[in-house]
Amino acid sequence: MNHAISVESKVIFLTGAFGLIGREVSRSLLEHGAKVILADVNLKALPAVHDQLAAVFPEDAFLATELDITDEESIAQCLERIAGKFGRIDVLINNAAIDAKFDKHNQGSVNVSRFENYPVELLQKSIEVNLTGTVRITQAVCRQMLKQGSGNIINVASTYSLVAPNQQLYDYGAGEEIRYKPVDYIATKSFIPNFTRYIATFYAKEGIRCNAIVPHGIYNDHEDKFLRNFSKYSPLGRMCDRSELNGPFIFLASDASSYMTGSVMVVDGGWTAW
Repeated sequence: MNHAISVESKVIFLTGAFGLIGREVSRSLLEHGAKVILADVNLKALPAVHDQLAAVFPEDAFLATELDITDEESIAQCLERIAGKFGRIDVLINNAAIDAKFDKHNQGSVNVSRFENYPVELLQKSIEVNLTGTVRITQAVCRQMLKQGSGNIINVASTYSLVAPNQQLYDYGAGEEIRYKPVDYIATKSFIPNFTRYIATFYAKEGIRCNAIVPHGIYNDHEDKFLRNFSKYSPLGRMCDRSELNGPFIFLASDASSYMTGSVMVVDGGWTAW
């Protein structure tokens, strides 16, 4: 068996592919010779994503497509498109999720409610995407991987699936209104590590592996006040550059990680180490 850190010619299906992590990792996988399916519910972004990739990579190397992981019909149609173009799925990266962001571009979407006032309907919405949707797409891809006799699943977790958020990170002082990391993200992402272990042990003897990556604090033009707080609480004293996730994803997607299943790989600058 070849245990090289290589994704050459592997067909890699990435959900939530039009976001910050998705675009970066997809491009890196393509640069390393993989065939990549970029799937996302954001139809408005699809033409631009396709055109940007087509300017650099051959059309037969990737597929940018619509996918709503909460909808069975959307999943079935997406898998039909993948089958028609590539015929198989070697790796599934479960990246699609709802998350409250704190960069400059998303401040208006952050819910400022304390826990006791948090709207439960927002929790239910996150459950449908982050938990139920992840289960739906994984079931569908597992059926394909069982037909192939092999497969590799990488779930994207969060430091907040391992530890509670430090709400002081979002307190900038000077009389500013505190913005809180909401409970929906913590509740739904906490599911990922054990779901990873469940899938890993369920399919271990059927050729399907499953591991998870735990990223944290990816820089995306955050405000200085947020960066100052983050630096205080991070052992490495800085946020993650999105390119620093490429190596871990490539490793887990490659045969170099062939003896790993049920593992949770933490890439958080030491955030969960104290």
